[in-house]
Amino acid sequence: MTPIRLLLVDDDPLVRAGLALMIGGAEGIEIVGEAADGGEVGALVDRTRPDVVLMDIRMPAVDGLTATGLLRARADAPQVIVLTTFHADEQVLHALRAGAAGFVLKDTPPDRIVDAVRRVAAGDSVLSPAVTRQLMRHAAGTGADTRRTRARARLAALNDREREVAVAVGRGLANAEIATGLFMSVATVKTHVSRILAKLGLNNRVQIALLAYDAGLLEE
Repeated sequence: MTPIRLLLVDDDPLVRAGLALMIGGAEGIEIVGEAADGGEVGALVDRTRPDVVLMDIRMPAVDGLTATGLLRARADAPQVIVLTTFHADEQVLHALRAGAAGFVLKDTPPDRIVDAVRRVAAGDSVLSPAVTRQLMRHAAGTGADTRRTRARARLAALNDREREVAVAVGRGLANAEIATGLFMSVATVKTHVSRILAKLGLNNRVQIALLAYDAGLLEE
């Protein structure tokens, strides 16, 4: 099996060394490079072609939010997992909106970080519905009504079945669970998810979940 190619980005050399030590011995994962700032990421991605980037948010020159947005705008974008020290951080939410597939805390146990890398490389997200709600509550208030109006206008592009799948994704259900709940095959669920991403110009399931939350569909 081809190993998952992982790039580490953090301005603290001790954090990078710790991550390399924790993850480097994991089966099926190869650390292909390290960067100390978001400004180094583009060139390093071109050179090392990672599948997943483990990205710190707070860096002195180019932060992880900016770097994530630039990476995810690329046609051959690697997946991004954000590293943070806070559960409910507005910058984390911004990074997820920019296309990150999820986040892990810096004190997360090594086996869970490895699991997050594997899940994201396989196309899943690492963001539970409970954490999504916590993040959205943290950012609620300013502009909430405007976000809801805009989100509902965007979701109007979906047909009824796609809308049902979007809500199920927003509730954190896996493809097999969605298939059971909506009486369709897993392959059909995957097709619907792909169409939702294409129609709405989104990068991943996390962004579907955030849009469904913004639109108020998870409250209905």
